[in-house]
Amino acid sequence: MNITLSADEELIKKVRDYAAQRGTSLNQIIRQYMEQLANLSEVDKCADEFARLAKEKGGASPPDG
Repeated sequence: MNITLSADEELIKKVRDYAAQRGTSLNQIIRQYMEQLANLSEVDKCADEFARLAKEKGGASPPDG
């Protein structure tokens, strides 16, 4: 899927320079950032589940373990 974004020309130049210094493209930088954002919701879900289980199970280790 293609999308169109609007941004300040100076911002685009800076990010293109940043990408070029790292041997990648502006498109790849944006794709990676979007993937990170999408994964954050999964991390949040896992953290919420961990907190729920910790409260439910008490989080105590056995005395001999």
